[in-house]
Amino acid sequence: MDQKNLMDRRSFLKIATVVSAVSFFPSIILGKTDVPYKKSLSLYNIHTGENINATYWADGSYIPEALSQMNHLLRDYRTDAATDMDTELFDLLYSIRTNLGTTKPFNVISGYRSPKTNAMLNSHSSGVAKKSLHMQGKAMDISLPGRDLSELKKIAMNLKQGGVGYYPSSDFVHVDVGRVRYW
Repeated sequence: MDQKNLMDRRSFLKIATVVSAVSFFPSIILGKTDVPYKKSLSLYNIHTGENINATYWADGSYIPEALSQMNHLLRDYRTDAATDMDTELFDLLYSIRTNLGTTKPFNVISGYRSPKTNAMLNSHSSGVAKKSLHMQGKAMDISLPGRDLSELKKIAMNLKQGGVGYYPSSDFVHVDVGRVRYW
């Protein structure tokens, strides 16, 4: 191979490497990220009639006031007790919402459950875990008006970010940020 062809081959390989790097890793090479500027959720508590449309994350951090408002809406309506819900749960709902391509509010059937409420529900139903993740602020039972429940379940399962329980006869899907499992 002569010197001219060798340089052309080297130049081609250098250019190809740079183009490949930019196409496969644009956020690193160009300083761009796929992280959204802000994350918002709309929630409607079916038991209290309260709703919220809150931007809970912006500019790389969670917004305490919005989280506090969401925690209040997700409180145990039977005892009025609240807890700090796990922010990963909000991020999971945001991912579900984004995958569904909607901004409609999630209907919240159950958010936080106090130990007292959980024990009462467990004594009346075999479907309530004694050590439910609802008591840790890591679970919600939700539906989305106008969307098929099986679609909601499928998207939650595909995200593989926690547990997904399907309750079509009760018209909700359980999502949590515990270990990945399905029922």
